[in-house]
Amino acid sequence: MTATPSHDTEIATFAAGCFWGVEDTFRKTPGVLDAVSGYIGGHTQNPSYEDVCYRDTGHAEAVEVTFDPARVSFEQLLGQFRELHDPTQVNRQGPDVGSQYRSAIFTHSPEQQAAAEEWKRGLNESGTLPRPVATQIVPAETFYRAEEYHQRYFEKSGRSACHI
Repeated sequence: MTATPSHDTEIATFAAGCFWGVEDTFRKTPGVLDAVSGYIGGHTQNPSYEDVCYRDTGHAEAVEVTFDPARVSFEQLLGQFRELHDPTQVNRQGPDVGSQYRSAIFTHSPEQQAAAEEWKRGLNESGTLPRPVATQIVPAETFYRAEEYHQRYFEKSGRSACHI
C-alpha cells in the first residue's frame, strides 16, 4: 500500500519500464529516502507480478519514491525520470513490451500534477525528441508493493544494470 509521507517528506510515483533499474537509480539519488517497486494504475486489488505480466490488470510496473523536498525537488526527480527512459515510447521500454511498461507519472498533489504537465509541455516544445511525449500524467491511486524478491533486485542478484 502507499506509504504515508511525514511533514518533511513527499511521495512521487514513476513508471518507466522495468522497475528494477528505476528503483535502483532513484534509491541512489541524494535526498531520496526510499524507493519501492510495485504496481499502480490498474483495476485488480493486490496484483502479483504474474497478474501484471500475464493478465489484463491495467497496472504499470512503477516505483514509489519517498523524498526530502529540502534536498531534492520533484522537478529534479522529473529530470531524472526523463533520463531513465524514452518518454515517447507507448507501452514499451527497450525489450520490454506491454502496457505494464508504459511511461507514467502518478501525481500525489495538485502541485505535482502542474509540475508534471509543465515538464511534459516543455519536453514537447523543446524539439529535442523524435516523437511527442507519451507519458501519462494521472492522479495516484493505490500503490501495491511488489513481491519481496523485486525489492532492491540489483543488490540481491549482483547485477549492476539493465536496459535503461
